[in-house]
Amino acid sequence: MPSKPPEITMDAVYTKPGYLFRRMQQIAVSIFIEECREFDLTPVQYAALVAIQNHPGIDATRLSAVIAFDRSTLGSVIERLEVKGHVERKPSAEDKRVKLLYLTRAGAVLLRNIMPFVDRAQARMLAPLKAADRRALMALLSQLVDLNNEVSRVPLRAEDALEHLGKSG
Repeated sequence: MPSKPPEITMDAVYTKPGYLFRRMQQIAVSIFIEECREFDLTPVQYAALVAIQNHPGIDATRLSAVIAFDRSTLGSVIERLEVKGHVERKPSAEDKRVKLLYLTRAGAVLLRNIMPFVDRAQARMLAPLKAADRRALMALLSQLVDLNNEVSRVPLRAEDALEHLGKSG
């Protein structure tokens, strides 16, 4: 008589790290959007603005590497930031086909004004944990992200991207 296959419960989903990471990402984005609502900015747009501010003249390919975000999707993110007046694209002196990204004055003001709201969103994400648990979680998450960087669809390549930017810009 064939044995009955084991029952598969929702614990097969709910207790797995991938599911929990996805849920926390949903929660993190929701909190960010809620706290930063008046600025009409997504977490990826925020990361792009910070990177452009820190690396004026960066191109989209290098920006993708610096913030570890898919290059094809990043184009629409940059477009939205440009339409909102936060970023401007200028042709490269070396290659007119390459557009370099710069923060506008409005983009710089936005970044300055949004920072307390971003900080509050980040604090809210961790608020349910005790201080020691927050530090432990952040250390473990940083370690996991670093050790798994190479298996990402878009590995973080900030050093490589910025090294090249320094040589060409």
